Amino acid sequence: MTAILYPVAANGEQALSRPLGRAARKSEAARRAGAGVAFTTDAIGPAFATREAALDAYSGRVEDERTGAAPEAEDRYCSLVEQVAEGAPRPKPVEPSYAGGHRWPDPPKTPPKTVWRLTVSYWRVGTAGRPLDPPQARDARKSKQPLEADALRAISRAPLRPTKPQQPLDIGLFETRPPEAPHIVMPDE
Repeated sequence: MTAILYPVAANGEQALSRPLGRAARKSEAARRAGAGVAFTTDAIGPAFATREAALDAYSGRVEDERTGAAPEAEDRYCSLVEQVAEGAPRPKPVEPSYAGGHRWPDPPKTPPKTVWRLTVSYWRVGTAGRPLDPPQARDARKSKQPLEADALRAISRAPLRPTKPQQPLDIGLFETRPPEAPHIVMPDE
């Protein structure tokens, strides 16, 4: 199986048009960029009203189930996603109703207007405008500074990181560690 060779670039537009190179692994991408990199996915280009229009515009870049055409295995770093259109009202969260034998209420009669966009997954080179590591969520919340949309997206995609090392776990009164396997905690009667 061939690995996907993701572009190395400063942004999604550059990843499609003129990447610095392509790499499957982070270490390769960092060597090609000459700096630190982070894996990211960005929506780029115009929004299309239908999936068919987007498939026609990006033929050769994404898999087209209508014709069976697909990019080579190492070139599958683009995909089409459906998003709520800008300016369209967002659906409101609903509470479970448990009415009439159903857990959830009926969906709204008119779904929100959606559009299709191309997303590009690539190795993003860190720049002053877009640093590689987003601020930690707890620190950003405590700072009371307003967050930009890109920073908020980066925080939500980042793995959770502890603020301090984890303390050792306590063992209950009726639990013990056997001497032959100290990594196991067993109930003791």
